Amino acid sequence: MSISDSPEILPPPTETEAAETAAMQFSGSLNGGAESAATSEAVAEGVVRRRGSFKDVRNGKNDENDEKKEKKTYTYRASTPAHRRIRESPLSSDAIFKQSHAGLFNLCIVVLVAVNSRLIIENLMKYGWLISSGFWFGSTSLGDWPLLLSCLSLPIFPLAAFLVEKLVQQDDLSEQVTIMLHVLITTTAVLYPVIVIIRCDSAVLSGVILMLFTCIVWLKLVSYAHTNYDLRALSKEPDKGQTPSSSSNEDNSYEVNFQALVYFMVAPTLCYQLSYPRTPCIRWGWVARHLIKLVIFTGFMGFIIEQYINPIVKNSQHPLKGNLLYAIERVLKLSVPNLYVWLCMFYCFFHLWLNILAELLCFGDREFYKDWWNAKTVEEYWRLWNMPVHKWMVRHIYFPCLRNGIPKGLAILIAFLVSAIFHELCIAVPCHIFKLWAFIGIMFQVPLVLVTNALLNKFQNSMVGNMIFWCFFCIVGQPMCLLLYYHDVMNRLVNAR
Repeated sequence: MSISDSPEILPPPTETEAAETAAMQFSGSLNGGAESAATSEAVAEGVVRRRGSFKDVRNGKNDENDEKKEKKTYTYRASTPAHRRIRESPLSSDAIFKQSHAGLFNLCIVVLVAVNSRLIIENLMKYGWLISSGFWFGSTSLGDWPLLLSCLSLPIFPLAAFLVEKLVQQDDLSEQVTIMLHVLITTTAVLYPVIVIIRCDSAVLSGVILMLFTCIVWLKLVSYAHTNYDLRALSKEPDKGQTPSSSSNEDNSYEVNFQALVYFMVAPTLCYQLSYPRTPCIRWGWVARHLIKLVIFTGFMGFIIEQYINPIVKNSQHPLKGNLLYAIERVLKLSVPNLYVWLCMFYCFFHLWLNILAELLCFGDREFYKDWWNAKTVEEYWRLWNMPVHKWMVRHIYFPCLRNGIPKGLAILIAFLVSAIFHELCIAVPCHIFKLWAFIGIMFQVPLVLVTNALLNKFQNSMVGNMIFWCFFCIVGQPMCLLLYYHDVMNRLVNAR
């Protein structure tokens, strides 16, 4: 132990010590300076001695406490009962959902990264770099001006719808003529791009993009016409002695506003209204970060498609014509990369792109999706997966059917029918294959809705429906449709040559 010559640092004096010191110093000052100095030294020595004694007492108490702690540590005797109450194992069926599985979740992430890293390295060592632009943009797509012309002509249809509404506002058109004109405009908006794609042998991706834009424009036009029709009806109700059924937060005034239409056509929503919740400003740094994420995840999605999905489907047979076990093996092998692409597509479009567009337009309502991954039934998944389409379906298909006396089950079936038709248009038309694979796949969701709802009613709070959704929708359904369309497209190209 080293000895230091530096003076010992003492804690500040207590109130009692300070009072005693002041009293002795006061008495010393009355007796003279020398006595005062002696008195001060005596006071200091007394204080130090007392502090030392107090310190010794405290140290003694600390030693006693340490001894007690040591004794308490070893009071668990051999006769102490080890089992005192009824408890379940953490992974038992009754307790598994009450436990935190954060550590297992982290383990799954680590294993997933490790396994997929090995597969990527193995794929690159075995096949090399397979990414090419031929599948995405064919040699004819750059000079395929009819598709570009069709895409650029889509804004004509909202302009025509606006002119119709303007004439109605001026009482130049009757309600029946207005409905017929809107039906003509919306039908033409769909048929014109479909005819252009069918007549032009364009790249698949170019046709898919054009059909997606077409479907979005059609849905917006229907919402624009239907909403204005309803607003006109509400504006006429007070004249009939009726009270409009509206809340204080709803604007039921009928107004034909061109700026509102333009904003609606570019906003990330499919439901028309005169005004939307708006944010105060644009966060440009936030936009830049999301754009970087969009580029990264889009590149990752293209890498998986070119390096994994294309080789798998090229080395496969038609799932309905070949060996059954071989078809099952191809579907299961394709399911994992297809799932990655599907999740990347969801993240890129619904989270990144729609939020970027909303930020640039100061669009406030950014509930583009909910926690669909926790859906316990297929019906719940369709309510949570795509909120813009879900809100459109509820507003313009489901509740109008109910108001016209159509039963709830039939209204749901009609909503699925509309969804199936547009899924078929977006896939079959660009592929030039009309075998209704996408239509059948969407309509097959209807019996799955009934099955998963029955399971949820029988097993309350069960995740069986969630597992059925993941298995049928992602593991079996999407890979099967991909193989069917790929081989039908290849057969069409071979027959065309």
